[in-house]
Amino acid sequence: MTAMAVLSKWADLARSHSSAATSYVTNLSGPARSTLKLVAGSAGVGLLAAIVAIAATGPWQAGQRTAERAWAAAREGANAAENSITPAPSAPAVLTGIDPAGSTSATGPDTPLPTAQGLDAALGPLFNDPALGGIRTGAVLDAATGRRLFGHQADQPTAPASTTKIATAVAALETLGPGYTIPTTVVPGQAPGSIVLVGGGDPTLTAAAPTPGADPSAQPASLVTLADATAKALRARGTTKVTLSYDTSRYSGPVIHPIGINENIAPVTPLMTDEGRVDPNSTEDAPRVADPAASAAQSFAGLLQARGITVERTPAPGQAPSASGAPIAQVRSMPLSALVERMLTNSDNDIAEHLARQTAIGAHLPADFSGGAQAVRQALARLGMPLGGTVFLDGSGLDRDDRLTADLLTRLLATAASPAHPELRSVLSGLPIAGFTGTLSDRFNASENAGATAAGLVHAKTGTLTGVNTLAGTVVDTDGRLLVFAFMTSGTADADAAVDALDRLATAVTACGCR
Repeated sequence: MTAMAVLSKWADLARSHSSAATSYVTNLSGPARSTLKLVAGSAGVGLLAAIVAIAATGPWQAGQRTAERAWAAAREGANAAENSITPAPSAPAVLTGIDPAGSTSATGPDTPLPTAQGLDAALGPLFNDPALGGIRTGAVLDAATGRRLFGHQADQPTAPASTTKIATAVAALETLGPGYTIPTTVVPGQAPGSIVLVGGGDPTLTAAAPTPGADPSAQPASLVTLADATAKALRARGTTKVTLSYDTSRYSGPVIHPIGINENIAPVTPLMTDEGRVDPNSTEDAPRVADPAASAAQSFAGLLQARGITVERTPAPGQAPSASGAPIAQVRSMPLSALVERMLTNSDNDIAEHLARQTAIGAHLPADFSGGAQAVRQALARLGMPLGGTVFLDGSGLDRDDRLTADLLTRLLATAASPAHPELRSVLSGLPIAGFTGTLSDRFNASENAGATAAGLVHAKTGTLTGVNTLAGTVVDTDGRLLVFAFMTSGTADADAAVDALDRLATAVTACGCR
């Protein structure tokens, strides 16, 4: 789907709600505070607001944001002429955010604020749906002021599933910054004629060649690029025969997630290609290689061989000398902002666990599961987040013993929308869009679906484990007000019914105006 087709689809949806709706753009001081001021004239205003918001948080081409499209293009070897890429901005425009002074100027003083009574009347009965299981919690906040407008056991810790990734994203961006990149490096070994491939922890490193002509910062780093540069540097030194080892010392602790070997996640090692998938062209949960680091090193050896560099013996584990001097060659990942977008849009467990470890490295903690969890908690504490009763055991939410609250998730999202925190913008631009992208592409978009009227208006991270279903994100209500929400359930018996119930809750927030 092209960008124009996406916008046209939203426009059709807007017209189906109302023929009269207006919006205009107001730019606050500084690009990070660029925002939309919405004037509510009809039920269609919120949807038109979403159209402009999505165009602003792009860039869009072929129906995907830059980070997703670049990844797909690298996988498919797409023609450069059809896939020129604009780098994803580290601080894309957003609708609104918390004003540190408590002002609602980002949304606009004329935009009505829903009342607690109105939201309670709209959402309260929906929380009685038995499909939501034995534990059901929720919260709705106004993004401009951070004021809680609705709460249903909002402070009760419960299993978050993949909405944990919101916390991981915020912590990584707060600790490392949106422009942070992850290196994969080749350095001289200790012995003459030896080289070491050093993993930095980039799970998106690909064995595929880069897309010709595309901006390197907007597509995954390539092992092919690294081999090209390494072979060139070695020949310049008069070296055509090497021994190769690989260094995975940047991480520590177990490489297998506590859930065990699982197709949802590869062993967490700082050296891998294509997220350790047996089939690198797979974009879904798929079988993983048993030893991603060894597999990546073997692929690298083959690439060197193809470039006239003889690699003696099978690559073996090793460690780079502490004083190895200048690297022979290096590639770097996409910026952290793009990695966060991809992680959230696709609910990518591999990226999540690596970002938790990168956050631990930035916080000078052990780069293992516990160190990553501790680093996430510390980063959120620095932001003043409510952490009472919360438990972080991983970065992805695959651990069933993780515990977060609806209050925490909504405050993380509201903070990401704040003009005071432009470094967190990719948390918002990475959220799947109802009926259009990522894990929400097949929700809110069918006429028989109870959430059909919210297509394009709900931007949210999904969470799913057996018996656990969650949804947290942003909505534009019928008056054009940006709200953040989190709905969490545990003990669900029918996943499809639980998902429909969650979608009805989110749709109710978009539809009511609630005064």
